[in-house]
Amino acid sequence: MDYFAGVDIGSTMTKVVIMGEEEVVISLVRVTTPEQRKLANKVMEEALEKASLSFDEITYVIATGYGRINVAFADKQITEISCHARGVASLIPAVKTIIDIGGQDSKGIKLSGGKVVGFVMNDKCAAGTGRFLEITARALGVKLEEIGELSLTARNPAEISNTCTVFAEQEVINKLAGGVPLNDILAGLHQAIASRIASLVSRLGIEREVMVTGGGAKNVGLVKALESKLDLPVLIPPDPLLTGAIGAALLGRDLVKKAKNEGLPVTKRQRSLEEVKFFA
Repeated sequence: MDYFAGVDIGSTMTKVVIMGEEEVVISLVRVTTPEQRKLANKVMEEALEKASLSFDEITYVIATGYGRINVAFADKQITEISCHARGVASLIPAVKTIIDIGGQDSKGIKLSGGKVVGFVMNDKCAAGTGRFLEITARALGVKLEEIGELSLTARNPAEISNTCTVFAEQEVINKLAGGVPLNDILAGLHQAIASRIASLVSRLGIEREVMVTGGGAKNVGLVKALESKLDLPVLIPPDPLLTGAIGAALLGRDLVKKAKNEGLPVTKRQRSLEEVKFFA
């Protein structure tokens, strides 16, 4: 049996998926650390151990994401745009618009028949990303995983006029000091971020079905605010962090199948994990 691995090194989280011909065998999500080459080796070893597989049993490895170049044992590197598209299309083929809200960037991806026909990206400013929420949550003394639920209890969402992280942080602190309820501030933050993301993705021409992926999809307050700005419901995958890694594994499977069907050798540059670790 053939096994395929997708390694997605994002700016804040690293994901690994190992799958067989049809189903995911194992998946892992770990925090991204500065030494990404060593991190890639470590998470791959952990995934293999949990799946009771050896590296030699993995037919093909594709790396994607912010740190894909640091996955030295990968057979190929593919952009996160293509990998997210493939992963989402495998989950719900009807999806035509993907909104990926990551730690350091937000992306909009337009699909037609599961293929990428356009994309937009905000990678120059933290506004509209998980990092924006992380910084402001810390300034407010709230745990990041709690802000979504808290924002849903707001009665009068505050207006956040600054979209620059530095100025927005000061603005929310001033509002809190001025007596504005915390939940109203958080709801206002979510609306400000949702507005920025909606404006970005609208350049593509949003079509249903819409799926939200990335860490932002786990924030119920942000998802609700985004639905309000888009004026339509959005879909959330079972694990929104894994779509890129799943897509990477599937693209590896696609490459191998195509080569076999055409009677061609599979182009590989795979080295053993032990060799890679020696040079890490």
